[in-house]
Amino acid sequence: MENICRSKQAPFLKTFSMINGKWKLRILYELACEKILRYSELKRNLVPITHKMLSAQLKELEEDGIIIRKEYPQVPPKVEYFLSEKGISFIPIINAMCDWGKIN
Repeated sequence: MENICRSKQAPFLKTFSMINGKWKLRILYELACEKILRYSELKRNLVPITHKMLSAQLKELEEDGIIIRKEYPQVPPKVEYFLSEKGISFIPIINAMCDWGKIN
């Protein structure tokens, strides 16, 4: 069993580093449920997250290629967030976590 765990350690740690953060899983859950959300909608859904924390978590998720930030050139500024292909591939894991939460 130890060899199996050790052989999976690098991919596990890579995944963990991408989703590690107090709010990242919640952000991914919200985007998985709603598909597209504006910054203000995310902030409202994630009370009591601060502006600084939400901005930082979104930036990290975008840098890791898990979400996409689309900015529209208009006044007032309009920015939408949605899951990338990589983020969409994480939805089954979110669903598995929800299923696990139902039975435990």
